[in-house]
Amino acid sequence: MKVIHTLDPIFDENSRTLILGSMPSIKSRELKKYYGHKTNRFWKILERLYGEPIDDWKKFILNHNLALWDVIAECDIHSSSDRTIKNVVVNDVSSLIAKTKIENIFLLGKSAYDLYNKYLIEKTGIEGKYLPSTSSANASKSLEDLVEEYHIIKETTENSTKK
Repeated sequence: MKVIHTLDPIFDENSRTLILGSMPSIKSRELKKYYGHKTNRFWKILERLYGEPIDDWKKFILNHNLALWDVIAECDIHSSSDRTIKNVVVNDVSSLIAKTKIENIFLLGKSAYDLYNKYLIEKTGIEGKYLPSTSSANASKSLEDLVEEYHIIKETTENSTKK
């Protein structure tokens, strides 16, 4: 089924680190919230990384100089399975970067990483760093394992040099 990305990117001119997924799940699109499915561990990871609860997720992203979006603007996909993604049209990530101080990009999951490297790296000029998926389908990684791996987001954002 053809799916069009319906969530706006979350960023402002102070964003230093861009976090890109592949395509929002059915539940995320329904809730109009990135990583909105209750079993997705993304927001739990960020709460642990930054040591604070997330009451307003958009404000949280901006307060920590992050940006949030996805690689895919539209595609054919069955249910919310990245393995079924075909006929990809990518988002204009370069335009977003031009409006910010972004110098770090993290790709959540293999599909986002592969698609970024196939379609976007030449346009952005920024090497994306792979992080494992926060989906509950990625059962091989515990929450603690993911928090440890995701710590690089906080470190690189805080050490970012672009003024």
